[in-house]
Amino acid sequence: MAPGTASAMAEKGSVLRGDPRLDKLRWSRRLSLTSRILFVNVLPLVLLGGGVLYLDSYRKQLLDERFKLALVEAQITAEALAGATPQRQEALLIQIGKEQRLRIRVYGPDGKLESDSFKLAAPSFDLPEATEVDQSDFALRMDRWFDRVVGAPALPDYVDPEADDASAWPELVRAREESLTQIVLRDAPDGTHVINAAAPVGLDGDTLLITRNPADITQSVREARTTVALVVLLFLLVSTLLSFFLAQTIVRPLRELVQAAVRVRQGRDRQVEVPRLPDRRDEIGMLARAVSDMTAALRHRIDAVESFAADVAHEIKNPLASLRSATESLGTVDDPELRAQLLDIATHDVRRIDRLVTEISDASRIDAELSRAEFERVDLAELLRNIVSSREERGENEGRAVTISCDGGAHSVSGVGMRLERVIENLLDNAVSFSPPNGTIDATLIRREGRVLLTVCDEGPGIPEEKREKVFHRFHSDRPEGEDFGNHSGLGLAIGRTIAEAHDGSLHAEGRSDGSEGACLVLDLPAAR
Repeated sequence: MAPGTASAMAEKGSVLRGDPRLDKLRWSRRLSLTSRILFVNVLPLVLLGGGVLYLDSYRKQLLDERFKLALVEAQITAEALAGATPQRQEALLIQIGKEQRLRIRVYGPDGKLESDSFKLAAPSFDLPEATEVDQSDFALRMDRWFDRVVGAPALPDYVDPEADDASAWPELVRAREESLTQIVLRDAPDGTHVINAAAPVGLDGDTLLITRNPADITQSVREARTTVALVVLLFLLVSTLLSFFLAQTIVRPLRELVQAAVRVRQGRDRQVEVPRLPDRRDEIGMLARAVSDMTAALRHRIDAVESFAADVAHEIKNPLASLRSATESLGTVDDPELRAQLLDIATHDVRRIDRLVTEISDASRIDAELSRAEFERVDLAELLRNIVSSREERGENEGRAVTISCDGGAHSVSGVGMRLERVIENLLDNAVSFSPPNGTIDATLIRREGRVLLTVCDEGPGIPEEKREKVFHRFHSDRPEGEDFGNHSGLGLAIGRTIAEAHDGSLHAEGRSDGSEGACLVLDLPAAR
């Protein structure tokens, strides 16, 4: 990335950090969007589920306590009635029923009703008839919904039989048969519970039925349910507000990214910078930085393409102008020697244009080809030896001796062998061009800290330190004296660096380590695993 771009992005980031609208959202920048969304949406459900479980447990606890109380009351009342005279039994029924808010009934050995506290005195509680209860009552409907949610078993309805005898009450039948106290829970028409406790009285075959209507349990559960509902509604409201706030933390930066992307796409402002949101560590921040980097890379590539196109036009224009001049002059020249010179110039220019077009075409395809290519294991030492041997057979080294030295390590890299061969060929071509006749070219392979380094050194004039980066620019041509003009396109080292970077490596120039004249080009690639 260019320094100007980096500084502009840093400046943009500092502006964003000072934006008071975004500072309000600072609390959420360290949390991922997934965790925030889950928290905001799950919290009310967790509270609702916890409240339902609590209410069910609370109701069961209250009923268990009343069951124990009913068992004790039935046993104590049965003992008090055993052996008492009829007058004393009636007095006890009235007293206990009034004080404990119970309905106490005594059945004789034949199952017939003998005494009823509600007939001996005023009833201590009232149970409405089913026809008197509004079945659409909100509290009653909530009770039924609550029972369905917690999976509570359906309870039998409490209905006073028309013929009130022991056979009408299953708990009385079991108490008479087993001589043990029996407890049954039923539902009253108004949604409250009714607890019946049946117990044998003495040894005469009498049985006792105690009926309690613990309406306070239902009332307590309803009050607790109302409290839980209010808490859930409160948290639902808070969750809704947080959801809107969370939407702002997502929508606002996304809208800024969209606006910046549209301006970049329209190309109306070359200085548009996509906000990087450096303080955000969530997915939005990651997206912003990725889009910003992508935009910078795209802009850099567009600039490179535009520059490349301009350079191509410039490089082709010169030989075309020379070719045009030569061909136009041929028609007016009669001197055979001069015509031969013009034909040589035209032929040279045609070859130069052909070389330029070939190199330009190759340079344009490299990025696309390497992005789709499948890398394989390549032994760089073996590849180097084969290339040097082949060049010597074809006479491409032009009398220069090429020496190869390798350290004892492995020199395998991961890449495309054909493209790596192209890089080595370009490095050797460059060394041959600058080496004196009968000079020596040293090619050294070493492995260092997981990298494989190929260094190609010549005995030429060397490259000044201030020009070592320029030699990798496209169409840069600083040729040795005496070399025919136009024999090189100026793309060789640029193509080599492109291939090296596509292999996660680098290509750079440096001076000879022994201090003598010459230049060294170093290909640095990651070693294959």
